[in-house]
Amino acid sequence: MEALSMLLTGFGEALTPLNIAMAILGALVGTLVGMLPGLGPTSAIAILLPLTTVLDPVQGIIMLAGIYYGAMYGGSTTAILLNIPGEVSSVPTCLDGYPLAKQGRGGAALGIAAIASFAAGMIAVVGLVFFAPALADQALKFGPPEYFALMLLALTVIVNLAGNSIIKGLIMGLLGYLFAMVGMGPSGGQMRFTFGNESLMAGVEMISVIIGLFAIAEVFKGLEEKTGKISVGKIKNPYPSASDLKQSSKSIVRGGLVGFLLGLLPGCSTAVSTFLAYDLEKKMSKTPERFGKGAMEGVAAPEAANNATSSSGFIPLFALGIPSSPPLAILLAGLMIYGLQPGPMLFEQNGGFVWTVIASMFVGNIMLLVLNLPLVGLWAKLTSIPYSVMAPIILILSIIGTYTIRNSLFDVLIALIFGVVGYILQKYRWPVVPFILCFILGPMMEQSFVQSLTMSSGSFAVFVNRPISLSILVLAAILLVVSLILISRTKLKVKEAVGADAALES
Repeated sequence: MEALSMLLTGFGEALTPLNIAMAILGALVGTLVGMLPGLGPTSAIAILLPLTTVLDPVQGIIMLAGIYYGAMYGGSTTAILLNIPGEVSSVPTCLDGYPLAKQGRGGAALGIAAIASFAAGMIAVVGLVFFAPALADQALKFGPPEYFALMLLALTVIVNLAGNSIIKGLIMGLLGYLFAMVGMGPSGGQMRFTFGNESLMAGVEMISVIIGLFAIAEVFKGLEEKTGKISVGKIKNPYPSASDLKQSSKSIVRGGLVGFLLGLLPGCSTAVSTFLAYDLEKKMSKTPERFGKGAMEGVAAPEAANNATSSSGFIPLFALGIPSSPPLAILLAGLMIYGLQPGPMLFEQNGGFVWTVIASMFVGNIMLLVLNLPLVGLWAKLTSIPYSVMAPIILILSIIGTYTIRNSLFDVLIALIFGVVGYILQKYRWPVVPFILCFILGPMMEQSFVQSLTMSSGSFAVFVNRPISLSILVLAAILLVVSLILISRTKLKVKEAVGADAALES
């Protein structure tokens, strides 16, 4: 009850005109930032961090927080309409969002993405209100062995995302990990696969790879097809139907819960939660063969997980002073600029500030829905722009976005190379997502593995002696078996359907 009374007090402050304006501004800027390949919330918050010197602490943090969860939604727009994820976490949204857009259902997919983001964001903020201290305390029990087990669990997703060939998926996953190894090792600091090239010492930039494999590859594909417009169908209805909402409701709840729980773990990125939420939804579906071809649940689940993870990340930030993602690390810097030290004493010493920011997150999530649902039709009109106009714009934004990450022309070159590679992979039907997943998770898993063996003096028993890591490893093994069974059943269903169609034609 004390939390509710403090929250009501926070709403009294959050609903002042100036604080509402800051929430709207943050949500709007964040949405636009999320749509730009390569920029993302980290860069936007860093650029605007100097505003903390002139704004009141409450107003400054409300705006920066709005940019964060606004950007988490914004990446879905280009992912659905153009197959270009603005953020790594938007990659799973491409898998079904873009096929829906090609079927003329891009508006409905955008609407579901907005509703899923809103609902899951509210789930996470409610959790922030009631469970912050207890859940943040549990998150501290995660050490290197638990993180290794969690990364291994996430990698079981490869089996479901491999497409028609598990062998191809595993090969692409291995290649993704090999490219992630380029540069300085995450544990010993040794140089690997640099071949004497100084530019490779800093590693291959993840955003460059993603922009190349998706944005630039899509431009090459469009140029080959010589289409007059972006290759998606005409938008029939800019809003989701009642059946779309019914179909996606359970997916939103499941994705929101997955994202909320994983968001409590420091260092667990939104990319991990979105991939796991997508994979869970595919396993729960009675018709998993629809996924990758335009399943609305394939948009709802990862988008829900995306926003839930970003919102629940404020729990370890406020309660423990531990940022769970790069944008929250910059927000931590903003708090410290204001002389606010996150941790157990923050709620006691600066309770008014904390509860006002939490209340503003309710307001910000509502603003995201109010701002973006009416704009669904406008975003959908992107698909009517002639390809001769859109292709150069995509290329320019991709190059600028890639360059601004590290101010490096070498990163631009990497993006262009991966653009060609991505085009070839699409042409010959090799799955790209396993490559991305292993590229992201590989270094994290390697670092956790080395740290685990260090703390156990080289004993592998550390992974099974700890109850949480053992439970996660067992769950990973079960999910792998379930995935293989579901894949075999799906292939059988497809063969039966093809056989039935052939019999009808004859």
